[in-house]
Amino acid sequence: MLGSGGREHALSWKLAQSRLLASTNDILYAAPGNPGIAEHAELVGLELTDHAAVAEFCAAKRIGLVVIGPEAPLVDGLADSLRAEGFAVFGPSKAAAQLEGSKGFTKDLCERAGIPTGGYVRTRSLAEAKAALHTFEPPYVLKADGLAAGKGVVIADTFAEAEDALADMFGGALGEAGAEVVIEEFLEGEEVSFFALTDGATIVPFGSAQDHKRVGDGDTGPNTGGMGAYSPAPVLTPLLRGEAIERIIAPTVKTMANEGMPYSGVLFAGLMLTDSGPKLIEYNARFGDPECQVLMMRLESDLGELLLACAESRLASLPPPKLAKASALTVVMAARGYPGTPEKGGAIRNIEDAEVGGAKVFHAGTALDAAGNLIANGGRVLSVTALGANVTKTQKAAYDAVDKVDFPSGFCRRDIGWREVEREKRG
Repeated sequence: MLGSGGREHALSWKLAQSRLLASTNDILYAAPGNPGIAEHAELVGLELTDHAAVAEFCAAKRIGLVVIGPEAPLVDGLADSLRAEGFAVFGPSKAAAQLEGSKGFTKDLCERAGIPTGGYVRTRSLAEAKAALHTFEPPYVLKADGLAAGKGVVIADTFAEAEDALADMFGGALGEAGAEVVIEEFLEGEEVSFFALTDGATIVPFGSAQDHKRVGDGDTGPNTGGMGAYSPAPVLTPLLRGEAIERIIAPTVKTMANEGMPYSGVLFAGLMLTDSGPKLIEYNARFGDPECQVLMMRLESDLGELLLACAESRLASLPPPKLAKASALTVVMAARGYPGTPEKGGAIRNIEDAEVGGAKVFHAGTALDAAGNLIANGGRVLSVTALGANVTKTQKAAYDAVDKVDFPSGFCRRDIGWREVEREKRG
């Protein structure tokens, strides 16, 4: 397992339960991992940008499957480097990972394949972007073309706000990610996340979720990498899911294969449910964070077998993934100051108490201090996750667990799942 966040903790937790490990006495390694992942895997101090070092370790340990968790190594081509050395890898190639690595690439692919999405313009300078703004109506959707750790999207209510955001992006606030900016049509509707596994030919659904991007209650404040999620998202009905697969996922997989960059891995589609049907907002080339946490809580199938079959292009040989009908909900506990400069070093206690009753606390930005005490070491620090009969009950279970965690320098939203809770109240 490559990565160190909450997503990777959830994947490691589930992989540790796989028959692949139980039947062969193999060891699960994680690089670089975190204190939570260390409960399930042996941690290894590898730099994921050093492809040769990762390959050498895999060869020395005779690794049978490499799972790449975060997007940056995928966009950097780590999967290609490892496949070239003969390793089975779960995760797309560098060419295929452009679906996440470049917003403009994905928009152009949608245009070629006839995939429903919002109108857009790709801009490569501040002057060009300001001129293009005049062709759109507010609110304005501005997206840095490259990877920006979940902070590259701005929805500006006024022309002046949009101009200021563009000045920041082209001025270097997001580094190379903002060298090009995509301006998009604002889509009306409810946003939902849909996941599918594909080996480049076979496509199998892997569940739905709804994320909460804004930092504050009531979806207020700046966008973050995600402050919580729940799964499934009933608003994505079986009919809408079928439409999304037929009109969005399948044409994407087919077009990528036809153009010589077959996609293998998990395809995470951010969808807007508009009056005219689902439209693609964006693709991610990996499991979401915190969406992965709720999906892994619901997954009843053997994750290791699924990911290995995907890596070996034999996904059709396995039954589709089975997810529990129960609802899962996760609440992100973040360090004070996030999504700006987070306060590091804050003490974290009582995680064991929070997990009494079935909740699971996944570590994201955590570390151990010199005395071996758990501390905050990032923006999003913990994902407190629970299961329940419906979102209302699961929300209560998750917040009951949150309230048992002693994290004085942390905070969280108190309304994760609010849309579905309101729908359940209405019956």
